[in-house]
Amino acid sequence: MGALEARGIGDYGLPGAEMFGLRFWQGLVWGLVMVSATILLIWLLGGFSFGGLALHGSALWGYAVLWALVFLVVGLFEEFLFRGYTQFTLASGIGFWPAATVISAVFGASHLRNTGEDIAGALSVFVIGMFFCLTLRRTGNLWFAVGLHASFDWGETFLFSVPNSGIVAPGHLLNSSLHGPAWLTGGTVGPEASVMAFVVLAVAAVIFSRVYPAREENQ
Repeated sequence: MGALEARGIGDYGLPGAEMFGLRFWQGLVWGLVMVSATILLIWLLGGFSFGGLALHGSALWGYAVLWALVFLVVGLFEEFLFRGYTQFTLASGIGFWPAATVISAVFGASHLRNTGEDIAGALSVFVIGMFFCLTLRRTGNLWFAVGLHASFDWGETFLFSVPNSGIVAPGHLLNSSLHGPAWLTGGTVGPEASVMAFVVLAVAAVIFSRVYPAREENQ
């Protein structure tokens, strides 16, 4: 479709000149901070235990790199699929935020196919999708969102070793556990369905909006 429209991949949010540049690394840091803040709040309220190390030596570093690569691919694929060509094309017809709302709803619903996912988790994914759209709007491309997406998923799956959208993956760092009410822990979905995740997302959106003010052409 890009060839038919005489556009390159950069027009849809992934400019090659900024590939893995500053915006990507900024997003990476934001993702790690956001997932860490979510886990910290759950821990402070008694819903998370770190446990001991589940991996040692070469296995630890091997899985750390493996999951980093996996979630980099996931971040690139999902961001371009939902907030690249699709967002660009739909926004040209109905406007940026109406398009973002529709696509984020589809993004959230698509996660209901995961074992362990539920409505609260899908709603969380919808909100996260809207936050990704905010980063696209304010930075002008998807590299920030790709970095954030990849590091948030890596933090859940490997670093804190908790369910990620209902999926518990092998090769995680800790023998951690979640315990307590589902509103706190996210239940089978994992921390992203916790009330704490919504709190962190709200705070992150406010801070992000101040750190990355609206560009004049987007106002």
